[in-house]
Amino acid sequence: MGCVNRANRACCNLKTLNHSEDAMTRTVFCRKYQERLEGLDRPPFPGTKGQDIYDNVSRKAWQEWLQHQTLLINEKHLNVMDPKARAFLDEQRDRFLNNENVEQAEGYTPPSEENDQ
Repeated sequence: MGCVNRANRACCNLKTLNHSEDAMTRTVFCRKYQERLEGLDRPPFPGTKGQDIYDNVSRKAWQEWLQHQTLLINEKHLNVMDPKARAFLDEQRDRFLNNENVEQAEGYTPPSEENDQ
């Protein structure tokens, strides 16, 4: 279907540009995996730390961190409104994304692959 706004064809050009940008995948050299992987669409939060993650952490590593963060919050009963809990999670995030040892949830056993099938 053609452009319905013949007086201003710029609207159609914008849609075409946005579509072609979506088709291109942004890659980064991932700090965690030490290889080029698909990057995030935008910084996960404002500031220099968010920009650093956007520039140096893959989507895969970030998703894995979010899962681990959720596990820590749930299993350790963290209140994310507590500044000490936020500082703990910030430290764990930095360690996780830099391939350093991170705390695990006590007593947590990941589901076996047999149960996933």
